[in-house]
Amino acid sequence: MNTMPASPLLAASGDGPGFGVVLTIAIVLLIVVALIKTARIVPQRQAHVVERLGKYRKTLEAGFHILIPFIDRVAYKHSLKEVAMDVPPQFCITKDNIAIEIDGLLYMQVLDAKAASYGIENYYYAASQLAQTTLRSEIGKLELDRTFEERDTINASVIAALDKASEPWGLKITRYEIANIKPPQSVQDALEKQMRAERERRAQIALSEGQREAQINVAEGQKQEVIKQSEAKKLSQINEAEGKAREIELLANATAEGITRIASAIGQPGGKEAVNLRIAEQYVEQFGNLAKETNTVILPHNLSDIGGAVAGLAKILDTGRQLGPNTPPPLR
Repeated sequence: MNTMPASPLLAASGDGPGFGVVLTIAIVLLIVVALIKTARIVPQRQAHVVERLGKYRKTLEAGFHILIPFIDRVAYKHSLKEVAMDVPPQFCITKDNIAIEIDGLLYMQVLDAKAASYGIENYYYAASQLAQTTLRSEIGKLELDRTFEERDTINASVIAALDKASEPWGLKITRYEIANIKPPQSVQDALEKQMRAERERRAQIALSEGQREAQINVAEGQKQEVIKQSEAKKLSQINEAEGKAREIELLANATAEGITRIASAIGQPGGKEAVNLRIAEQYVEQFGNLAKETNTVILPHNLSDIGGAVAGLAKILDTGRQLGPNTPPPLR
């Protein structure tokens, strides 16, 4: 019986079936690696830069992509989200030659993945260094006191410089914020004294203004009080004058009414005799009172002729009645 000679390959390898298994595993692994390199899934808000044989091919956006294995490869991966980066603290010299320590925050975003990959080696480091350089330049233009007041202006200047310089890098500098400004301890002590003096000055001004307002209010109150008192006195005098005028008017009317009634009564029968009797009574009464009040009594030369005096007074009354109340008495 003739036997076939063994294959040279199997003879060289020794065990034929074992070598086949190894070869199969190697082929499977090769296929898996090829599939891994062929299929590429890009997450949302990311961009992958693909090179073909070392040359830029395309930029992969979010989604599923197929690459040629062993020929295409993902060279760079970039996040398209806005990123916040700390700018390390640094010493800056102000216009009045004072060294202050300043740090900040830089916000940036990748807009062009290709430019960010090939435009600069490390855009994080470059943006940080450029921010520090621009900040030193801007601080050197200001005095110490103004550095605390001009933060917005300094931030805007840094953003403008970074945005212009980072355009070839495919970056967008969105914001820059100064985090801390730390002057030397001696300057801090001086500023504290200055602020204390300023607070004391404001307190004194506020106190003086309060006192001035109080004095103005008191003076205004006194002025109003004097005005009210004068108005009250004026009204009182007006009321008193009106009362006196009314009193005089009423008294005059009553007197006129009384005289009118007396004149009317005299014209009645027996009225003249009653008037004569009344005049005589009052004459005697008043003469008696005069004698009581003093030791010296002046007697008229016609004391015994009381009837004649009464008759004379009655004649005067009769003459007034005939003339009327509105006729002036005759001149003597």
